[in-house]
Amino acid sequence: MTATPAPGRLADIARHADVSEATVSRVLNGRSGVATATRQRVLAALDVLGYERPVRLRQRSAGLVGLLIPELTNPIFPAFAQVIEQTLAGYGYTPVLGTHHPGGATEDELVEQLVERGVDGIIFLSGLHADLSADPDRYARLTGRGVPYVLVNGYNARVSAPFVSPDDRAAAVMAVRHLRQLGHERIGLAIGPSRYVPAVRKAEGFAEATEGAGLVRNTLFTVEGGHAAAGSLLDEGCTGIVCGSDLMALGAIRAARQRGLEVPGDVSVIGYDDSELNAFTDPPLSTVRQPVRAMANAAVHTLLEALGGNPVPDTEFVFQPELVVRGSTAQRRE
Repeated sequence: MTATPAPGRLADIARHADVSEATVSRVLNGRSGVATATRQRVLAALDVLGYERPVRLRQRSAGLVGLLIPELTNPIFPAFAQVIEQTLAGYGYTPVLGTHHPGGATEDELVEQLVERGVDGIIFLSGLHADLSADPDRYARLTGRGVPYVLVNGYNARVSAPFVSPDDRAAAVMAVRHLRQLGHERIGLAIGPSRYVPAVRKAEGFAEATEGAGLVRNTLFTVEGGHAAAGSLLDEGCTGIVCGSDLMALGAIRAARQRGLEVPGDVSVIGYDDSELNAFTDPPLSTVRQPVRAMANAAVHTLLEALGGNPVPDTEFVFQPELVVRGSTAQRRE
């Protein structure tokens, strides 16, 4: 890696950041008069092109922010983590990532460790707040300790805090409508345990879109869970399967193929979340895209408002998902 770029390389940085060479020069020399977003693009270009940032541009941390996620094996969680970390870093905050999963540290243990290390705030992604069987008082206690936090994915009316959520009901409705437009009448839903808010909301949207005629199988939010649920739905004659996650959809495709069925020739499968890898699965996976960047940015900015001493409403900010049609859904065979 080389040091700060020579003047002759300013054009490369300017072209990559889509700004003028004069703007690059102002940023590199630490001068004022450059918008924050523009400054971040120039710094990102420096990083991508392999240049070290000048010492004067190396930010001192404004503080620590905890980010708690369930796992790293499901691509949707690293996707959220990446955007949240990038946005926090843009405001000078250092993210501290923690994962809670069966057999590892619990959410409560991770929270305690973060608070002991003096984090300024915490962002929870798909945490215990989304589990209707969990005790919500843990969040009230965190509020009592003066630690601001934002909860992502899984609104819980028993918790007084700002929430950021995708419209899970709308996601299920658009998935069913897509399959109906392709001629599928027997449609099933493979979804996670009914104690989780996203599963409940998707099931509600599914029931609305199918007018109660659809079949629902609650299972695990995993490839294996999707495989098991799809097997049961296929036994019931379903030719279209809506899944609560992309991992479940991959399991459903595997279950269909093990029965000698073609996807999408005999069975159409649609997932939820969306990952850059979905375009390269076999077949490419149709899915409902969760608005990751918009939700992650909203979570960070909501937390920053609280850290700045500004009042933040205890409400739910809901973001609309997007149907992405690829190769795992097709017209039903007659």
